Amino acid sequence: MHLAKRIVNVAPSATLAISNLTKQMKAAGEDVIDLSIGQPDFPTPKPIAEAAKAAIDSGAASYYLPTTGLPALREAISTRIAAQNHVHYDPSQIVVTTGAKFALYSLFQVLLDPGDDVLIPVPYWVSYVEMVRLASATPRLVNSSAQNFKVSVDDLEAARTPHTRAIVLNSPQNPTGAMYTRTELTQIGNWALKHDILVVADEIYRDLVYNGANFTSMVAIDPAISANTVLIGGVSKSYAMTGWRIGYAAGPAKLMKAMGTLLGHSTGNATAAAQYAAIEAFGGSQAPVETMRQAFEQRLNLIYPLIQQIPGFELLGKPSGAFYLFANVKRAAQLTNFGSVDDLLAAILKDAGVALVPGRAFGLPDYARLSYAASVTDLTEAAKRLSAYIHNN
Repeated sequence: MHLAKRIVNVAPSATLAISNLTKQMKAAGEDVIDLSIGQPDFPTPKPIAEAAKAAIDSGAASYYLPTTGLPALREAISTRIAAQNHVHYDPSQIVVTTGAKFALYSLFQVLLDPGDDVLIPVPYWVSYVEMVRLASATPRLVNSSAQNFKVSVDDLEAARTPHTRAIVLNSPQNPTGAMYTRTELTQIGNWALKHDILVVADEIYRDLVYNGANFTSMVAIDPAISANTVLIGGVSKSYAMTGWRIGYAAGPAKLMKAMGTLLGHSTGNATAAAQYAAIEAFGGSQAPVETMRQAFEQRLNLIYPLIQQIPGFELLGKPSGAFYLFANVKRAAQLTNFGSVDDLLAAILKDAGVALVPGRAFGLPDYARLSYAASVTDLTEAAKRLSAYIHNN
């Protein structure tokens, strides 16, 4: 059976692969602690779920909706963005998609042509590179000269070509939890403006910031930078709604209209009941968001020193946001006589029952990603198992 080159050359999602393997092991009765998937371990807040039930019971969720999203939902997103960033988006500048992942995918589809390239800082979320390839463009990886997981204007300028169409900037960052400062964002935003390069600001973790760190959105810096930015967000992380699949893009009207055309020939509207739930998420009480944020902060402060104490697990610095630790474990692989980090992590899963994601999936093969979106009990036990494995091997 013939397969198109565009899919043959695309790697499956490493995070989903590890998560699926872990589920299979658990189903087989094995004792596994899954720290691989980036998913809150909280149920969706009840008022949000009740809004979906009400839409189903009333029949409102039974029918097709506008392709780019319910007007009331786009208005709720606009209001939420304005409250957080003091920037107004007309609802016509907002497109609701089946998860933030599809917002990114559809944006690249309408933005990129063969021969274009997109600057992607390393490390990166696993799907950025493959999405750019699926749009027949070239992902151009940019390493941080400061080795702090954040790229500078000098790093970007060294990688820029006449065909650079966009840069993807994820803050807080998956997989490291690093967060760009206002000064850093201003410098990058002005550089992108100068060279007519669109900024794709993936801010899906913006509500999950810890220990007094201050978050700045790329769209909050000044109107010129905001007009040259597409903001990506959604409900998955902040509202514990990963399964509901509601994301959005907010940006220049021309791009949003093009994305609407693409949606009309691909997914159509995002699931109706989920959209009604998202109206409540964005427009209702934000207390559950703060409750979860505080829990993740507590877990970060618990797990960070425990991982620091494990021989061969090296952490560059304490994360500011998201819910991941990204450790250099090359030394751990050497201490345990494994030829690669991938081999070490496979053995840890098999023999210690702890699932981590290899850093190769994020562009740095000497690293491993650990999600602390898990219970305190599981995190404490996972740290014990990891430490014991390294000490005993």
